[in-house]
Formats: sequence, structure tokens, C-alpha cells
Amino acid sequence: MSKPILCPQCKSEYTYENGNLYACSQCFFEWDPATIVDEDQLIVLDANGNQLEDGDTVIVIKDLPVKGAPKPIKAGTKVKNIRLTDGDHNISCRIDGFGSMALKSEFVKKG
Repeated sequence: MSKPILCPQCKSEYTYENGNLYACSQCFFEWDPATIVDEDQLIVLDANGNQLEDGDTVIVIKDLPVKGAPKPIKAGTKVKNIRLTDGDHNISCRIDGFGSMALKSEFVKKG
């Protein structure tokens, strides 16, 4: 039996062909298998499904409360020169007025 193709977003093995694309039955992510280069490559997507890379600039799409800070990070805040990390909070960055912090990619869009 052949090795199942894992979903690049959620790593589920329950994927299927959908025309020229593959689709995941768990998270409903669709991708072109020709664009996936390396199994070990970290793939991080923003809220709109665009792939993020180290050094990108992103924009926060909703107010994000910061523990211990008197005010939240406002929607529309531009964050420059991000670094991608593995884990739940997969963007490491520095935000003016807040310092170094980690963000979830689902709360940003590529800017």
C-alpha cells in the first residue's frame, strides 16, 4: 500500500484528490501537490490562506488582548520582519510599544 499524502496544514492522513488539487476531509484545506516541496518545510498560512515566509510584513486583523498590558494590539497594526516558528503561536515578532511576542497566524493577513 502506498504512503498516504498528509495534509500540509493539519497533518491529517484523511486526504483525497479533487481534480488537480488535494483536499483534507478534516480541516477542508485544499492544495496543489506540485507546490509542496519538502515534507519538513514549515508551512504557515495567514487568515486568508496566503503562505507566510520569514521577513514578511503582516497586519493584525482583530484587536488582540495582551496579558499584563493595559491595552490590546489594535486591528490594523503593521508588524514587520516576522520569523516563523513551530508551535501554536507560529509567528515570532517585535511590535512597537509591546516588545517581542508570539502571534497566531490566524489573526494576521499578509501586508
